[in-house]
Amino acid sequence: MELNEFIGKFAEQFDDTDANEFTAETNFKELDEWSSLIALSVLAMVDEEYNVQLKGDNIINAQSIGDLFQIVCSKK
Repeated sequence: MELNEFIGKFAEQFDDTDANEFTAETNFKELDEWSSLIALSVLAMVDEEYNVQLKGDNIINAQSIGDLFQIVCSKK
C-alpha cells in the first residue's frame, strides 16, 4: 500500500477541495469541506479499497492524512 495512492483515494471523497491541498501532513479535519458525511465516505473507501474497518475513534485520533494512513497500515 502506497501513501500517495491513499492520499489520492482520500482526496476523491471531496468534491470542492483542490487535490493539491492533500498531502500526508494535511490536517483533514481543518478543511472547509470536512463533514461527518465525508468521514463516513472515508470509512467506506478504506473498507472497500483496503479491506480495513476503521472506527470513528480512528478518525478522531488521527490529525493528518499520514496519521490515518499509518492506522490503516497497522490494521492490514
